[in-house]
Amino acid sequence: MTGNARELAESFDLERLTPEFYANPYPTYRALRDNAPVKRLPNGSYFLTRYDDLVTAYKSTKAFSSDKKKEFSPKYGNSFLYEHHTTSLVFNDPPAHTRVRRLIMGALSPRAIAAMEPDLIRLVDGLLDAIATKDKVELIEDFASAIPVEVIGNLLDVPHDERGPLRDWSLAILGALEPVISSEQFARGNKAVKDFLAYLETLVERRRAKPGNPERDVLTRLIQGENNGEDNGERLTEKELLHNCIFLLNAGHETTTNLIGNGLVTLLHYPAEKQRLISQPELIKTAVEEMLRYESSNQLGNRMIVEEVELSGIKMPAGTPVTLCIGAANRDPAQFPDPERFDIARTPNRHLAFGTGAHQCAGMALARLEGAIAISRFLARFPNYTLAGEPTRGGRVRFRGFLTVPCEVNL
Repeated sequence: MTGNARELAESFDLERLTPEFYANPYPTYRALRDNAPVKRLPNGSYFLTRYDDLVTAYKSTKAFSSDKKKEFSPKYGNSFLYEHHTTSLVFNDPPAHTRVRRLIMGALSPRAIAAMEPDLIRLVDGLLDAIATKDKVELIEDFASAIPVEVIGNLLDVPHDERGPLRDWSLAILGALEPVISSEQFARGNKAVKDFLAYLETLVERRRAKPGNPERDVLTRLIQGENNGEDNGERLTEKELLHNCIFLLNAGHETTTNLIGNGLVTLLHYPAEKQRLISQPELIKTAVEEMLRYESSNQLGNRMIVEEVELSGIKMPAGTPVTLCIGAANRDPAQFPDPERFDIARTPNRHLAFGTGAHQCAGMALARLEGAIAISRFLARFPNYTLAGEPTRGGRVRFRGFLTVPCEVNL
């Protein structure tokens, strides 16, 4: 096994992944952690898999930059995808990152999120009512993806009859972040950004004419922050405003869909833990944290080294791209005892599913609330749900989730 693991680590190439890896990347991640925790890939970049190394990278913002202009220029050229992925909050360093994050966080305060709970419960219960009328259920389309689209749509106050394209746009734009993309994926992602921008221009124009409540409406808050100098006299440009609206819709949608889908499928693989959660619903908060750790919705992050860094005895020069493997770090035995065990009461559980440091996910409290309400109420309503066929994975390495999960619930 040791020899095989060493060989697996030695031959690993993020740009040449196998179907077996997409189905289950964790044996490869374990081999890398044990044998090549700072792995130099054939393209000259580095791949990090140990928990402590990821924390160092997340917190050392001066050495590890989030700015993606140098990395994305050869990948996307002068395109809408390049403009989007180099303007949005997550791919910027301070002060641009700080300015936008502060505006968004004002609308995601604990009080604001607590106020969303009654509407979220009504949304989930309505979806469960609809599911109860069906013999066969598609867990992602009928439930997991429907929740965050509505929640983020509400945050930006997107009219309900205009939300149809949001999921497809999101999948196309985020799919273009994969390590290797085809010309078709590039074209699809580029068109999605273009169409999204065109839609948002009309939405912003309408909101400027008729503002919403900035305490609850993130779009109004971003517009007013841009116009009234709320952010210490700093202003968002029109480009920053539009692209960060796209970022909010995408980031809040894909990862929460994966949390709910991954969580409910994982429970089916661990029937004792599923029964434990049904018997002790008060464990839902720690259960959600374990779902985030065990099957992290977002498996990879990226940084650019801007000053020489040494990790695990390996020096990485300035100008080197680095991939942070969240999925590997969240199963590091140095941080998590018995990390391959799924334990809904695991504590402490300082996973990195939301990152850490300055770039820690701005919407993590909302994602946790969505996951807890969705999964707990689904289990209470359909405790005997089962798979009605083989789930289909999304076929991506960066975002781990399912495209389809056929289920039966009325048993």
